[in-house]
Amino acid sequence: MARYTGSSCKLCRRERQKLFLKGSKCHSEKCPLDKRNYAPGQHGLTRRAKFSEFGVQLREKQKVKRIYGLQETQFRNYFEKATRQKGITGSNLVKLLERRLDNTIYRLSFAASRKAARQLVLHRHFTVNGQIVDIPSFLLAPGDVISVRDKSKKLDAVHDSLRKTKDNVYSWLSVDKATLSGTFLNVPEREDIPLNANEQLIVELYSK
Repeated sequence: MARYTGSSCKLCRRERQKLFLKGSKCHSEKCPLDKRNYAPGQHGLTRRAKFSEFGVQLREKQKVKRIYGLQETQFRNYFEKATRQKGITGSNLVKLLERRLDNTIYRLSFAASRKAARQLVLHRHFTVNGQIVDIPSFLLAPGDVISVRDKSKKLDAVHDSLRKTKDNVYSWLSVDKATLSGTFLNVPEREDIPLNANEQLIVELYSK
């Protein structure tokens, strides 16, 4: 499967906001966006292009894709699934993305970023309800218990993340640091999800 292998910090600079793709670096003074708050490239500093309606919608889609670390086909599939569900399509889309296993591991602070969480899942370091799951896109259901495998509980990456990451309390998650496990309590409401994005613009883009 195709994946982005370039600089993560360039993605933040392109969107002109922190996407928190590099873990603790995003919270430090080393963050490139704090030093160069303009688009990457030769003309990034001088170019002041005005976005059309399509351009604004496209940038919003690209931003959300990059936050969750998805490729276009994956993202489009989530949108199609959201349209088939009852309720507001944009909210359904964000809720689906939040249910991903890699995203939940990041929210539980077991990984410093979603990218790091995805790698840990692929390396079979986590279980869901006692069963090993190595699919980052696995969608969690209310009541699912996510745990670090017994043989992986000494991983420096997990403990470093727990130590460096601020305690983020989300109403739809519970975490037990002593046992390195967490529970997906329920599907969150859109207003509870800390995502600085206007998903309605994405709906408008895909609906053309």
